[in-house]
Amino acid sequence: MSINYYTKEGLQKLKEELQDLRTRGRADMAKQIAEARDKGDLSENAEYDAAKDAQGLLELKISKLETLVANARIVDEDTIDTSKVSIHSKVKIKNLANKMEMVYAIVAEQEADLKAGKISVKSPIGSGLLGKKIGDVAEIQVPAGKIKFEVLEISRM
Repeated sequence: MSINYYTKEGLQKLKEELQDLRTRGRADMAKQIAEARDKGDLSENAEYDAAKDAQGLLELKISKLETLVANARIVDEDTIDTSKVSIHSKVKIKNLANKMEMVYAIVAEQEADLKAGKISVKSPIGSGLLGKKIGDVAEIQVPAGKIKFEVLEISRM
């Protein structure tokens, strides 16, 4: 059981998704199963089997979300140490090969959104930057090979 750290908004989003799956998701699934059951012999009803399989997947997703929420902790952003990269840090880095600069927020896996500049603490870049200080160079193994990034700035999200 691992503890995951979230922003207040990120944890609220998870709780809302869980509540939606418990209520509307389960109600929709029950409706699908009832409709499939009404179509005749259950032993030869592929639609019923598919609905039951989908119900199992829904329950698995609900169970996983319940575990995530139970093990979630909210990070007090005022206590984040900006002398080094940690979860919920905003970090400006420079790719030393092409001199491109990027800014990323390091977040929990479920909050990651590359388009919004949020990368997972468990991603190669996120985990490779953890603990680095301004001026440090992180050599990170990514699918395309090893890339060196220099840490330029660290701040709170």
